[in-house]
Amino acid sequence: MVESDRIDALIAAVPAALALRAGLDLGIFTLLGDSAATADSLGAALEVEPGRLSRLLYALASIGLLDVEDGRFRNGAEASAFLDASKPTYRGGDHALLRELWGADLLTAESLRQNRPAALHDFAEAGPEAAAAFSRMLAPGGVMFGRHLARAMDLSAIGSVIDIGGGPGTILVGLRERWPRIAVTLMELPTVAAVAPDILAEYGAGDVVVEAGDITVAPSVGRHDLAILKAVVQVLPPDQARRAILNAARCLTPGGEIAIAGQGVVDDDRLGPPEGVFLNLTFLNLYRHGESYTEGQYRAWMTEAGFRDIARSRLADGSTVFRGRLP
Repeated sequence: MVESDRIDALIAAVPAALALRAGLDLGIFTLLGDSAATADSLGAALEVEPGRLSRLLYALASIGLLDVEDGRFRNGAEASAFLDASKPTYRGGDHALLRELWGADLLTAESLRQNRPAALHDFAEAGPEAAAAFSRMLAPGGVMFGRHLARAMDLSAIGSVIDIGGGPGTILVGLRERWPRIAVTLMELPTVAAVAPDILAEYGAGDVVVEAGDITVAPSVGRHDLAILKAVVQVLPPDQARRAILNAARCLTPGGEIAIAGQGVVDDDRLGPPEGVFLNLTFLNLYRHGESYTEGQYRAWMTEAGFRDIARSRLADGSTVFRGRLP
């Protein structure tokens, strides 16, 4: 007899995930830190009604993110390690972005019916206010990704890094926490490049060189030892994705390295990993042409650009990284 266990589990996972997001939005895990608190004290700190807040607190406790004893709540082991923003292992930096992505996911059927993205996001056409708002939303996650990449790569011999299409450029902030002597450049579309300096200054990184440009059209005006492309290739149509990697290679010095990262990557059979498969659906709602490209496509484009020793790895935040080196 066929059971509905898989379907039931999928449906049941949605409310739990949304409770997690609400906890991140309110900053509950960071507020708790290593202490315990009642719904009354948390409600006062968050300026929300304690009785209503307690519903969320008990929901988070029911899924193991909080522990509760005698009406006092504290972070569970995973929440303490990964959801407290004061910890270097924090995984919730993208929760504002997650709100946007999950909202878009609800429109997949509509995007298919209309044959167009129902929640279209166009970086090139964004106005100054929209570019600033979206860049600020990306900024905390950029710092966290930079920290993860800094731990995964030995940059002791790297003198100059360019972050291509890095939004506010805060990847470079996280990177330099571990490798402070590296010279850093952000290359972004003009609308984003215009707002990036103010955001970088807020992170104490006013010395980042910000260069306006389009990597699908031309390389950077400078040459660097390492080029980072985070979540860039996956938002482009195939011809532009190919050109972006070709031009990124032209930004590098001889022997230079590239790190192409994102969660929009799928295996050649297109059945995994799950984050790449389902982000591919999200792309239907956000971009006219972006998609989760296969490992084979990435390797082909990188090989054409002249990269050797191409390797695929996974960072602690779940991002896939393709690395390669020029001769």
